[in-house]
Formats: sequence, structure tokens, C-alpha cells
Amino acid sequence: MRGVEISSETADERVETTIEDYRVVDLFLQTLSYARDRDYTGWDYGDGMSSRILQALPVDNKWLNLVFQETSKRCPVNVRPLLLVEQRRNFKGTALFSMANLTASELGFTQARHAPNQSPVDYAAEADELAAWLVEHQCSGYGGFCGGHRHPIQHLDGRGQPSDPDVVSTSYATKALLRAGALDEAYPDIARSATEFVDGHLNYRQVEGDRGAKVNYHLNHSEEYYTINAGALCARLFVDLYAQFGDDAYRTRARELLDHIADLQADIGGWTYRHPPDASHLSMDNHHNGFVIESFQRYHAVTDEERYADTLDTALHFYRHELFEPNGAPNFDEQNAYPRDIHASTQGVLVFTYAGDLQFARQILQWVFDNLHAGDGQFYYRKERFYTRRVTLMRWCQAWMAYAMGEYLKALKQQ
Repeated sequence: MRGVEISSETADERVETTIEDYRVVDLFLQTLSYARDRDYTGWDYGDGMSSRILQALPVDNKWLNLVFQETSKRCPVNVRPLLLVEQRRNFKGTALFSMANLTASELGFTQARHAPNQSPVDYAAEADELAAWLVEHQCSGYGGFCGGHRHPIQHLDGRGQPSDPDVVSTSYATKALLRAGALDEAYPDIARSATEFVDGHLNYRQVEGDRGAKVNYHLNHSEEYYTINAGALCARLFVDLYAQFGDDAYRTRARELLDHIADLQADIGGWTYRHPPDASHLSMDNHHNGFVIESFQRYHAVTDEERYADTLDTALHFYRHELFEPNGAPNFDEQNAYPRDIHASTQGVLVFTYAGDLQFARQILQWVFDNLHAGDGQFYYRKERFYTRRVTLMRWCQAWMAYAMGEYLKALKQQ
């Protein structure tokens, strides 16, 4: 990086940051450096079943799987090294890192100010390598581009396998490949094939007795309930494809999905995790509401329609005043302040950046820097009422922070 500018290819396009944003620039590059030094591999939120100890046991039991999985997830210290949990790249995390590196390239960064003696970083090459990895490690056998968590997950009603794709991971990977089209013109057509996965395996269907459509989150999803944020991110996938290719069928699909989700909005402005609400222990939790809001924002930004203006206004008011504190601290849901999760913070940065409220997006970042930053671009994932979970997760913490800071800095440059 040269000086204290967020600089582009030509000098007359450079936009100088303010004093308070120097730290965002530094930590953005440090966060990318932390991940790059580790080849973007690390532990993930629900990866406890990757324990080599568990895998060596001569039994395969749901409850034992849950013990390893939930102990890794909930322990106040990182027990994954003790349980010999494998570190790996996460599919969604890799997509986020690809986009964050591409943003660093677009902003003209070449090296971190905290390490001026290091060799320059080719952020575009990093983004390209990560995008190529997504293509190479997509889930095969589903007719089109798709991906999911690369570790097993034990649910109460079944088990997810590393080879099982889902629409949330696929949505972010599709977005990453579309953006990486600036590096390789083959990527967008690969991303476009994700519609074949949605059509062939996620049961996109019209809602009976109501307007709109819905879609399954993943292959083994029960049709007795609907995971709302997954439907919203599928809508965003179609919006992103419409923005790239201009096919009205994608716009129609997105509108049908969002119509139904708009009808599921509660009077106070938020969405429960599932419909019906009692199908999940989660209520109107923070980051999943952020996913839904961002999907409506993306539809408006691409189509310029006011179709969901009232939905968005009500949702943003709820999100700002019920799911965040004035100082930028994220609340867990509409009833509970704790735990305060870094994923909620990063999603808030994205939503308020896209809403044009860069001041509050910066306030959220400052709260993270003050409460969850471990130093040198490393972040912890959660602050409880009386202690902090000093665990760094490569996707949940590092990838989301890199992506959120990149989107914030890009918007700051463009204003």
C-alpha cells in the first residue's frame, strides 16, 4: 500500500481515507495476511466431527457425534487441538476470501503498511487461485456448480456429509465466481450452472395458497418447515445472475422467492429463522436477519424496483434498533444481548454499508476492534456476558471480517 490512500490504478482516482479509517485499512490487510500465511485453512464453527479421536472410535453414534461437535463449538477455549480436529479450507470462506482479495486488488493495495519490507502481494492472483479452488472443489454429481461444508455435521434429524451441497454456500461461491469473471471469463458461465443444482435438487416450488415460491436449504431438508434466510440467499443468487446475464427468468425467480419471504416478515420487522417459528430454537437472530435484509437490498440495487421498499424500511429499523446497540455492539436476537457474535457484526457492517450508513458500519467495526481483535489481524468469534470465547475460526471470523472490511472500504472510496 502506498501512503495512507485507498488508491486505484490512476492517481487522479485516489480517495484519501480519514484518520479514523486508517485502522480499518491496516486490519483489512492484516486479516488477509493472517489467512494467506495459513493458506486460508483453519477450524470452522461446526467441525467437531472431524476429530481424529472420534473417527478412531469403533462406534458410530449420533449422540457421541453431538458431544464432540457441540463441545468443540461451545467450549470457552479452543479444544480442537486436543480433539485432533482437522483444519481445512471452507467452501463459503474461500468464496469470501476470493472476493476480499479481489477488492484489495481493485483498491490498488500491493502490500500491508504494517509490513512494508515484505514482498508485494498480488491480490488479484490470490483471488484467482481461490476462485479456481472453488471450481476444483465443487460438489460433483448435481448437474451444476454447487458446494457446501467440507466436514460432516450431525443434526438431531440426520447427518450432513462433506459431499452435500447447500444453497447458502453455493450462493456465496456463485457471487465469488461472477466477480472473478474480471480475472477469467470462464468463471461466470460456471457460476451460471448453479441454477441446475437449484432446479434439480432443492425443489424450487410455488407456495400453495399464497404468492411466491420457496426452495430447500439443502438436499435432506425437511419440507415441514422453511429456512427463511436460505431462501433469501437463493433469491440473491438469482439476482446476481440476472445482473450478470440479464435473463429475465432469473429476475422472476428472485422476485417469487422474495415475495414469499416478504409475506413472512413479522410485524416488528424481523424474520424468525424458520417458518413455522417453533421449528427452530433460534428466534429472530442477528446475522440470519442480516442475510435476509441484504438479499432485499441486492434486489433493489440491481432492479431499481420499489417493490419491497416498505419491507426494507421496516426491516432496517428493526435491525438497527433491536439487533444492535448504539455503540455498534450486536445483540444475539430480539430478546437477548448475549452472546455477541463476530458473524453478527460482520453482517451488520455489510447491511449498513449497502444502506449507505457508513458511519454506523464503522461503529460496528470499532466495537469488533475493541472487543474481539486478538492482534495482527486475528479475531475471536464471540463475547459472552462474562468472558470472551478466545477461538479463531477461519471462515466465521477471518473470512467474514476480511469481506466486510473490504466492502466497507470499497463503499468509502466510491462515496
